[in-house]
Amino acid sequence: MKRLALLALCLLGAVTLRAEDPASFPVGGLTFKRPADWTWVPVSSPMRKAQLKVPGAKPNEAAEITFFHFGPDGGGDIQSNAQRWVSQFRGNENAAKIEEQQIGSAKVTLVTTEGTYSSGMPGGPATTLENYALLGAIIEHPDGNVFVKMTGPAPLVKDSRKKFLEFLATAFPAK
Repeated sequence: MKRLALLALCLLGAVTLRAEDPASFPVGGLTFKRPADWTWVPVSSPMRKAQLKVPGAKPNEAAEITFFHFGPDGGGDIQSNAQRWVSQFRGNENAAKIEEQQIGSAKVTLVTTEGTYSSGMPGGPATTLENYALLGAIIEHPDGNVFVKMTGPAPLVKDSRKKFLEFLATAFPAK
């Protein structure tokens, strides 16, 4: 009974947060502010903490942004995750970049690549998508790293880079 009551309180808290600012949402120890034209998508896996859709020129040309948080010391090390993301792409191995940046008060590892994307859970069935790109961020945080991954048609992902970086910065208060 106590667990049920705790679950109800957690859900009420999440609903209250969305009611205060429907564009803001927490992941790990961070709170992001969703751009108005990016839409909510129901999470398609219990591992995902949030999921958004970035509209493209046509409805079938949208990009997906997924968020993961596994708590302190969870989710594996940064380089292994970055390499795993890059390995989901074939055909343009020279396109992969892994670089560190400072965004607000956080150290962020940005991961970019493009080519033919093998979408799907590791070890499960994959869907092959050509001319796709990745723009990912692994945000270091004391409550555990936050993983943010945008995948979609290469032109859309590339054109969304500036907005994606601005979006990441919404999670950090200005100094």
